[in-house]
Amino acid sequence: MSEIFLDTETTGLSFNDGHKIVEIACIETNELIPSKKIFHKLINPKRNMPEEAFKIHGFSSDFLSDKETFDQIADDFLNFIKGKKIIIHNANFDIGFLNGELSSIKKEIINKKLVVDSLEIARNKFPGVSNSLDALCKRFNIDLSRRTKHNALLDCELLREVYINLLDAKEPQFNLSSTQYEARSSVKIDKSYSKKIVDISKKELDSHKNFLKSEIKKNFY
Repeated sequence: MSEIFLDTETTGLSFNDGHKIVEIACIETNELIPSKKIFHKLINPKRNMPEEAFKIHGFSSDFLSDKETFDQIADDFLNFIKGKKIIIHNANFDIGFLNGELSSIKKEIINKKLVVDSLEIARNKFPGVSNSLDALCKRFNIDLSRRTKHNALLDCELLREVYINLLDAKEPQFNLSSTQYEARSSVKIDKSYSKKIVDISKKELDSHKNFLKSEIKKNFY
């Protein structure tokens, strides 16, 4: 199954509060290697852009006014992601918006069973610390120099690198059940040898006692 790395930008924090999607980006990969297939759309939300959101992604109402609306791009979007595993950072946020938008135009919503939340993976791996995309990029030494503002397409590229690191795909694997270990454990040891009791002669015993006496005198007197 191919994977889709997906990210959105919005006018706010919740679709239920009347906010809308203004950018969708998807990067397709095959076994985490980019297939060079990309879906990227800027979207006219048909509402004003709050100042807080503008500071995050830099998309103004005027800039988006001539872009397609969500209902105009929905079919192309659904066809692009169909039947593929979808990887999202903080999936509840993006899926909440996407399924809200899809429901509003009576389109099939995204099956959450196909969605992998990289934030949940990160929280399990690094509990008690920040696991934002920025924080993970810094933890894995991924270049953030291009990320001056939130950009869905760039964030998909960064997410792919983060996800690979979260899966330890770049780290050496130490498998104690490997062939090397099995080969080592297959060496046969003659256990009967270690259990043998060797009888010593009276001459050897007397010699040992004399040695001990001389050593005691040497060390304690």
